[in-house]
This record gives sequence, structure tokens and C-alpha cells, in this order.
Amino acid sequence: MLYSLLRTYLRPYRADLAGVIALQFISTMASLYLPSLNADIIDNGVTKGDTGVVLSTGGVMLLITCLQIACSIGAVYFGARAAMGLGRDLRAAVMYKVGEFSAREVGFFGAPSLITRNTNDVGQIQLVVVIACTILVSAPIMCIGGIVMSIQQSRGLAWVLAVAVPVLALTMFLVIRKMIPQFRSMQVRIDAINRVLREQITGIRVVRAFVREKHEVERFGVANDELVGVALRVGRLMAFMSPAVLLIANLTSIAVLWFGAHLIDDGEMEIGALTAVLSYIMQILISVMMVTVMTVLLPRASVCAERITEVLDTESSVQAPQWQLDSWRKRGIVEMRGATFTFPGADSPVLRDVTFLAEPGMTTAIIGGTGSGKSTLLNLIPRLIDVTDGQVRVGAADVRTIDPERLRDSIGLVPQKPFLFSGTIASNLRYGNPEATDAQLWRSLEVAQAADFVASAPEGLDTPVAQGGANLSGGQRQRLAIARALVRDPEIYLFDDSFSALDLSTDARLRAALRPVTRDACMIIVAQRVSTIIDADQIVVLDDGRVVGIGTHHQLVETCPTYAEIVASQFAAQEAS
Repeated sequence: MLYSLLRTYLRPYRADLAGVIALQFISTMASLYLPSLNADIIDNGVTKGDTGVVLSTGGVMLLITCLQIACSIGAVYFGARAAMGLGRDLRAAVMYKVGEFSAREVGFFGAPSLITRNTNDVGQIQLVVVIACTILVSAPIMCIGGIVMSIQQSRGLAWVLAVAVPVLALTMFLVIRKMIPQFRSMQVRIDAINRVLREQITGIRVVRAFVREKHEVERFGVANDELVGVALRVGRLMAFMSPAVLLIANLTSIAVLWFGAHLIDDGEMEIGALTAVLSYIMQILISVMMVTVMTVLLPRASVCAERITEVLDTESSVQAPQWQLDSWRKRGIVEMRGATFTFPGADSPVLRDVTFLAEPGMTTAIIGGTGSGKSTLLNLIPRLIDVTDGQVRVGAADVRTIDPERLRDSIGLVPQKPFLFSGTIASNLRYGNPEATDAQLWRSLEVAQAADFVASAPEGLDTPVAQGGANLSGGQRQRLAIARALVRDPEIYLFDDSFSALDLSTDARLRAALRPVTRDACMIIVAQRVSTIIDADQIVVLDDGRVVGIGTHHQLVETCPTYAEIVASQFAAQEAS
């Protein structure tokens, strides 16, 4: 999985990688040549007292060292550029893919996991590429070259390497095999910590209101302890690798010194050659240790690659049609024909056989108890989710035959939880229409009953908005979200319980101001308060995902027991009549 991901996303950086390989090859070959020159200095210069050989050979060593340093710097530069480019492209690909997801896929992965995959997981793969460019390329060259050069210096010691290298490889293999499942478990535990922390930060007011700080600390502690436990197991394995490699390295050096001394004593080897062999053995073992560092990172990066690939390979349940409807015969019409929706794995549908027609110039209200499927029904219209049976038609065409972007461009949605982006009031209002003038913004604010508090702010439209609109009240956020939809001037307005944070008088003024502005558009309102929808042209009553009544307020009070019960619970008996 990791190889496939790297092969795909490193393709644009082939030139950089070729530069890394070339520079690392030169740098490693230079490093391998230095012990042989050192052996010449000892055998032909020091032992014979020839200062000229020492100086000339030392000068050559200095030049080779400078070349090695320059090549290493260049290799790190090109490797880092390739790794950073890979990370940028991977994050962009994941972000683009998540942007295509419907609510179903986002709910399946969960926001904390998607954030972890696009930050921590991509970061792990970036790190592997950086280490690979600086270590993994040079390590095999150094290992193989070191073996060849040491054999050239002394064939009598070749058997020592023939024993040491396989023992090292076997040791690393056994440790890495145990690491892979631990790293997979670690990433899952990181997801869990992100989820708990996100919930605690988001719900801090609820935690404090119910005096549950101690419980939340314990809850975080449990998630943290689980991650610590996995990390400790991984740490023990990593801690074992370094001394194991050093033990084998030291035993190898001892064997070389012991048997090399006998070869020198027998006249089969010179002192400089023994020094060179020791240097090559250390280079070989250092290269193995570098590979060990890489192998410690590879299992975790492999797990991260699996998680990222899982996101990239997941297809959205809301797909653009192969053939797209270019024109709609009747614009602004919304019709449900036996619409049914079931969440994956659910025992029963959320919506069952919903049928109604909403036309331009009329207000259609949807009301029902908690969990009756009101918001789910509204999400079907802009294709945030797709029906599992039946049809949703906009402009007399099935929404599945319309390009999602064109469909959503004709809709102004005010969600149940009005979300504002960090920036200014003006930037938020222009979110759906970047070309809107200040005059258009003020007109929309006046209709949304938000002009007063915006005008009273010292900076007016340029008033800063914190992330999520945290520096505004619930009612202010709701009115700005309504104004944002008005700026877009769509053919269809969808209000998902968008008046719940307003007092009754503001609610009434806003609805009165909306009528002339939306007289040519189709308006669908989901509401909990009867007073908000009492003047609607038609009211659709939902109960357990089914339509149990359609009509005006007065008709439903007489004919629909579910609606009559809702009315009776909100008004006194004389008001209900």
C-alpha cells in the first residue's frame, strides 16, 4: 500500500529523486574510498616514515571529503523538496476527496479520524520519504560497497561478514514483524484521543455546567493510557534494536581484531589493511543501523498509507451523473416521490415513502417530533445524501440526473447549526456570492433583521468573526446565516430550524420581511415552533419518517391528530382553535 501510494504521488518529483540518487551515490562512494586511502597512509607513509605520501594522500582525502559534504547537502535539499511536495499533494488529494463525501461517508470515518489522516498520517509518510532520501539510498550502496572493499583488503576475514550481516538482518526482521500490528493499534489510539479531546473542547460549557470535569479528565486519561501502553510496547521493541545491533557490531569488531592479528602475525595482512577492514565493517554496520532506523518508521508509515488510501479509494454515495441535464423545464419546483432513506446498517428507514410538491411562490413547512426525519428530508434536496428508494425531483428532474454543483448553485441552505467561518461579516455574507456589493449585503442584513447589530459595531461589515462565529450570540449567527442565503438569491430556500434562536417578535418581523424577497422562489422551512409556520401555504407533518398530514394550519388542526397534539402542546386551548 505504501509503495503504491509513493509510486503515484512521487511521480512528479522524479527529477528530484534522480538527483538524490546520483548525489548520494557519489557521496557514498567517496566515503567508501577514504578508508583505503587511510590504509595507504599507514602502510606507505607512517610505517615507512614517508611524509610526502602522508601529505599528498591526506590532501586527496580532504578533497574527497569536501566533495562528499557538497553531495550530501545537495541530496538532502532535493530529498526534502520531494518529500514536502509529496505531503502537499497528499493533503490536497485527501482534502479534495473529503470535499466530495456525502454526510454518510463523513459519518463513517468521523471528523477526528479524517483530521488525523490528513495531518499525522501524511506527516509520517513525509518523514519516511525524507529519511529514505538521506539514508535508504546510501545504506545499500555503503553496505555492498563496504563488503566488496573489505574483501579486497583481506579475503581471510570475509567469513566474518558472511556471518554478521545475516544475523543482523534476521534480528531486524523478527523485531519489525512484531512492530507492525503495534503501530496500527497506535494510530487507532491517536484517533480516539482526538475524538475525546474534540468533544471536550467543543462541549466545555456542558462539562462545566454539569460539573463533570473530573469525569472528563478520567475519560481522557483512559484514552491516553491506552495510547501510552501501545507506545511503551513499541518503545521497548525499538529500545531492543539499538543494543542488539551494537552488540553484533562489537562482536564483529572483536572477531576482526582477533583473526586479523593472526593474519598480520603470519604476514598475510598489513596493519593498514586491518584498519581499513575495521572502518569498512563499521560503515557496513552503520548502514545496517541506518536501515534499522528506516525499518522502525516503515511499519507505522505503512499503516498510515493504508488509512490514507482507504479515504482516497472511498467513493462518495452521491455521484455526478454520467449524463447531465443541461436545462430544467420547471425551475424552483421541489417534489418528493416516495422518497425513502435508510442509513447503512440501520434496522429501519429514517424516511418512508415521503411524497409532496413544493412550488415557487409558496412556503412549505415541515414539522414533526424529534427524530421524525425532518433534517434528513431537507438534506436530500441538495444531495448531501441520496435516497435509497423513490425520487427527489427539482425543476421536474430527478436530482441524480443534475450536476451536483449546478443543483446546489440554485439552492440557498440555512443549516440547523449556523456555521460561520473565521474572517469578517462581509466575507461570510459573500460566501455564496463573491461578487455581491455592499448594498446587497446591507439589504440582506435588513431582511434578516441583522442590520442593527452590524451597523452598531464599530467596523460594520468588516467586523471580525471568530472561528465558528464564537464571538457572536446564537441569534446573531442564525440571522447572519439567513442573510448569507439571501445574498445568494437562489431559486429554492431551505431553512432547517433556522429561526429557533430568535425571539417571537424578531421571528415574526423576519418572516414578514422574507415574503416579498422570496415571492418568486420556493421556500421550505423545517421548524419546531408552530408560530413560525402557522402562515405557511402548506405544512407537511412527519411522524416516525412518514407523512401523516399535508395542508394548512387550520386544516391540519382538524384532520391530523399528530399536528393537533403539537399545537396543543405549544398553545393554550383557545389559541389552538
